[in-house]
Amino acid sequence: MKRFLIGLVALFAFVGCQARNDVQNKLPNVVFIYADDLGRGMLSHEGQQIVKTPNIDHLAAEGVRFSNVRGCMFCAPARASLLTGYHDCHADKWKITSAGVYKKVFTGNVTADAVSQALEKQVGNSNTSTITMAEVFKKAGYTTGQVGKLEWGFAVSFEEMKQHGWDYYYGYLDHVMAHGFYPPYMFENGNKIEIPGNTRQDCGKTLERETPETFKNRWNMEGKKEYSQNLFLDKMLAFIRENKDRPFFLFHPTQLPHGPVAIPEVHPDFKDDKRLTQIEKEYASMVKMLDDHVGIILKELKKLGLEKNTIVIFSSDNGHEIYYSQEGRILKPVRNMQTGEKFDNVSTKFYSELGGDVFNGNDGMAGLKYDNWEGGYRVPLIVKWPGVTAENEELDNLVANYDLLPTFADLLNVKLTKKKDGLSILPLITGENTAIEHDYTVNASMYGGAIVTKDGWKLRNYYSKNIFQLYYLPDDYKEEFDLADKYPEKVEELKAILKKECNEDLANGYFSYQKFILPGVKVQP
Repeated sequence: MKRFLIGLVALFAFVGCQARNDVQNKLPNVVFIYADDLGRGMLSHEGQQIVKTPNIDHLAAEGVRFSNVRGCMFCAPARASLLTGYHDCHADKWKITSAGVYKKVFTGNVTADAVSQALEKQVGNSNTSTITMAEVFKKAGYTTGQVGKLEWGFAVSFEEMKQHGWDYYYGYLDHVMAHGFYPPYMFENGNKIEIPGNTRQDCGKTLERETPETFKNRWNMEGKKEYSQNLFLDKMLAFIRENKDRPFFLFHPTQLPHGPVAIPEVHPDFKDDKRLTQIEKEYASMVKMLDDHVGIILKELKKLGLEKNTIVIFSSDNGHEIYYSQEGRILKPVRNMQTGEKFDNVSTKFYSELGGDVFNGNDGMAGLKYDNWEGGYRVPLIVKWPGVTAENEELDNLVANYDLLPTFADLLNVKLTKKKDGLSILPLITGENTAIEHDYTVNASMYGGAIVTKDGWKLRNYYSKNIFQLYYLPDDYKEEFDLADKYPEKVEELKAILKKECNEDLANGYFSYQKFILPGVKVQP
C-alpha cells in the first residue's frame, strides 16, 4: 500500500508538471495593462478601503503578486525603462522629447507629418539603438499592438513607433495632450484620426486644484463628447478579436488615473459616499473605470476562448499622486495639514495621515510621485498565466520594472545582443526558481538617486543638499529612522554602488527637466 501511495503521488506530480510544460510550450498571448500614477494603495487587495477593484483583485487571486517592485518616479523615465530594460540612472540610454508639439496640428498651420519628421530629426537613432519590448515579440512572430498614452514621450514620431516594433498603435503621441481626456484627434498607425464632437485644443484639461471655477469648467461638456478611455477600450477589443487566431502582444498604457481629474459621470459606488468630496468621488470613479475596463478585457478573452492561453499583466509606472487637492482637505504642494508646513523631504515627508489623503493611495509608505521615498516608485505587479502561475501567491523578491523585457525575451527564447540592467523573472512566474532577485535596484528621482538591496537596506540621496539617508526597510516600512550615522560603512558601500550605476556621476540620479528633456522642436509650416 505504501509503495502504491508513493507511486500515485509521483504520478500526480508528473502529470501536473507535464500539464504545466504543455501550457508553457504553446506561445501565449500577452496583455499588459500599465496604469498611470496608480499608487499601490488604491487597489482593494492591497487594503484600499473606499474603492473596490474586484477585477484587478481577481488577477491577483488567480496569479502571482509581486510586493517588492520598483517602478520609476514619474511616467516618461518609467516607460522608457520598461520598454528598453534599462534603469533610469543612466545618462545615455534614451532621449525624452518636449511635450505639446502635436497641439500645433490643431490650428492647421502645421501637419502631423511635419511634426513627426521634426521629432525624428531631433531624436535620430538614440531611441532605436537598442531592442525594445515590442521588438522582442516581433522576433518571436507575434503581432504587436499599443493602445493608449503611447511610448515614453513626451512626444514621439511615427517612425519611432514603427522602429520600436509596433504593428498597430492608437492613441496620444503627445503626453501633454494626454493630460486631457477629450482629444480632438488621436493617431492610428501614422494617421491623424479626428474625434467627432471633441473640439477642444486643450483636450478638456482643467486645473487640478478644486475651486468652484474649476468644478464649473470641468463639467462644462461643450466640445467634450468622446472620452478617451472608451475609445481605447473599443480599439483594444477590436485588436484582440482581429488577432485571436495568432499570437499577439497588446500593451495598454492607460491614462487612468492620471489627472487632472476628468470622468463622464460619478460611479454609483461613490455618489452617496459621505467620506468623499465631489472631486474625490470623481477621482475614485477614474480608478473604478480602470478596474471595470480590466474586467471587460478579461471577459472578452474568455468569450473568445483565449483566457487559458493568455498571460495578463497589471502594473503601474510610479507611485501615487494627488489630483484632488482642495482647501482644508489636501493641498499641493503637499504639506502637513495640521501645521500648514510644507514637507522638506529630509526630516519631514508626506504620509497620508499628515497630508490629508483620504485614500491612503501610497499604501502607508512615505512620499509620492517624483520622490525617492518608497511611496514614489514602489508599484504593483501582478502576473496571471492560467495553468502556469500559482494562484494567490505573493512574492517579496526584489524586482524592477526593467525586468519585464528580459523576462519576455526569456519566455520567447529571443537572444538579447546587448546586456540589459533587468533580469528575467520568468522562473519566479512559473515557480521553477523562487530565489531569483536583484542584488540591488537603483532609481532616479527629482531629488536624487536611491538604491535598495535584496536584504532590505536603502540609501537615499538628496543630491542638491549632498544628503544621504540610510534605512532598513524590513523594520522600517515608513522610512522613519535614518541610520546613516549609526552605519557609516554601509552608507559608503551603497554610495559607491549607486555612483557606479549612475555612470560615476550621482547627478545622473537627480532628474531635472533642464538636463534630461530635449528643447522643443521647430516645425516648418
